[in-house]
Amino acid sequence: MRAIRRLADRLIGLSALIGGVCLLGLTGVILVDVVGRAMGAPLFGSQDLITMGMALLVFGGMALCDRQGGHIAVDLLEPRFPPALNRAIDIGSALLGAAIFLLIAYTVHESAKLSQMLNMSTNLLRLPRAWVQWGLAGLSVVAALGMLLRAVELTVTGRDVRKAP
Repeated sequence: MRAIRRLADRLIGLSALIGGVCLLGLTGVILVDVVGRAMGAPLFGSQDLITMGMALLVFGGMALCDRQGGHIAVDLLEPRFPPALNRAIDIGSALLGAAIFLLIAYTVHESAKLSQMLNMSTNLLRLPRAWVQWGLAGLSVVAALGMLLRAVELTVTGRDVRKAP
């Protein structure tokens, strides 16, 4: 189980690295665009780059957010529930999250196939949309696998990686 967790943490780290690189790139694009607008020459295609980069940024950080327990949680009743029920709720929410992200991955993958077939591209720079959509599908699968592994670990070992140091 430790080897699988180590591999999953590396994939989650890679996903977060992709999101971080997108954040740095987007910061540069926005800076150049804002300064360019002030000088009367905005960056051509910045809207295309920002739109695609923001999608990769959000989905790149999603697996790390789940790994660290960063998702919103309402725990009003958690102190009143027995530990077994709280664990069952955590397992169910992890499985539901994994199913949602797998559905997102499937939908975006189907959209990427359509984009490739129709040769769809961004408005200004004519960048192919399918590449970014495949990236989103892959990042969604990483998030889903992380959630699925969390559910398995909670079921088998009772250990919650979100609460581990």
